[in-house]
Amino acid sequence: MSFVVARRGIVLAALSLAALAPSTGFAHGPSRQKVTETIEIAAPAEKIWAVIGNFQDLSWLPVVAKTEGTGDNEPNKATRHITLKNGGEIDELLTKYDAKDFSQAYRIEKVDVKVLPVNNYSSTLTVKPQGDKSVVEWKGAFYRGYPNNDPPPELSDEAALKAITGLYQSGLAALKEKVESGK
Repeated sequence: MSFVVARRGIVLAALSLAALAPSTGFAHGPSRQKVTETIEIAAPAEKIWAVIGNFQDLSWLPVVAKTEGTGDNEPNKATRHITLKNGGEIDELLTKYDAKDFSQAYRIEKVDVKVLPVNNYSSTLTVKPQGDKSVVEWKGAFYRGYPNNDPPPELSDEAALKAITGLYQSGLAALKEKVESGK
């Protein structure tokens, strides 16, 4: 009988320690990061969508050297292979597409974290009409390039946020220039 009591005591002690575990500061992996950038463009949404609406055409994005794709604009079938000017390559899949509402969503299927320091990246690009102007919103969610604790600086949350924010800001500025100048 004392063996059963002692055994129950050990089980209760183990359960008590397990209950305390979350409050003792055990480390966890990275948290999902999010970036949203917007820009107002002096053009109707249709004119902007004519530039960005084709999933396989990223010629408006300054860092892109070439884009090749298949599947037109069909969600979960359309793909694009992006070659960057620095030689890096990215493969993406279109996950949602709505030409009527000027919106497309996609995710990265394959990228070297040395090219873009992110993992599990998904993004949405939307044009919102506002009279004779429009607001373009580019938002994304992702994890840093290093999935474990204590990432090297180049694969940290900060590096991922900086890379995506810079990409969105420069891309939207280039889009504005292209649409408003008519080039």
